[in-house]
Amino acid sequence: MTYGPEVRERLERDAKEIIGRYPRPRSALLPMLHLVQSVEGHVTEDGIEFCAEQLGITPAQVTGVATFYTQYKHAPVGEYHVGVCINTLCAVMGGDQIWQELSEHAGVGHDEATPDGKVSLERIECNAACDFAPVMMVNWEFFDNMTPEKAKRLVDDLRSGKQVLPSRGPESLATWKEASRVLAGFPDGRAGEGVQAGPESLRGLKLAQERGWEAPRTDVDRERPEEPVKAEEMAEPPQEPGKPIGGDAKPGSQEGRNK
Repeated sequence: MTYGPEVRERLERDAKEIIGRYPRPRSALLPMLHLVQSVEGHVTEDGIEFCAEQLGITPAQVTGVATFYTQYKHAPVGEYHVGVCINTLCAVMGGDQIWQELSEHAGVGHDEATPDGKVSLERIECNAACDFAPVMMVNWEFFDNMTPEKAKRLVDDLRSGKQVLPSRGPESLATWKEASRVLAGFPDGRAGEGVQAGPESLRGLKLAQERGWEAPRTDVDRERPEEPVKAEEMAEPPQEPGKPIGGDAKPGSQEGRNK
């Protein structure tokens, strides 16, 4: 393992804290992978070996998880990792065009970084922000209602070192490595900054409040017996398993099921 003494000491200290959050060490694998990714910007062989050693599992088990989730990278990405949503709604709203023009503009494809190491691009299936489609993310921070021109200007600004602010969230962007450390469970103090939810997401709630609408009661809200129903008090099934339901129901209908 090629981690230097200082890096390894820091990793071991952080790993001890992460593992302490879980009842079993192996349960800490996901944040541990983010932790080692925060060192070099991607999950290296050294990172895989470190996780396996600290968690008492095999490198193969670590690799199986690390290669399953797309958040873990296996080659260097940019200081700012830019994701373009191309899922259904974003695609209909222009996501595919944004991706095509942005990829040509930056000269890189999926999970590839620009030669200066500043920016990398990724096609993302969903950013969970459909209210603001088409959506992009930079190091997991939202950029809403994008267009091809806005996307190209964003990447140019990131590469030139200009300050870039997300549509919602913190007042400054973390680097990819910094964001990975946050995902490992080490806050950077930005969580309470900026707007957390945009007006599109809150419009339904505001309308319901104005009109006094309330959600219907659910089974959880209804009265329940203090004692659970005993097995011998349960009704017998209406027919033996495998036998057709009686009645004159027509094929494909629900008629006769309660006869």
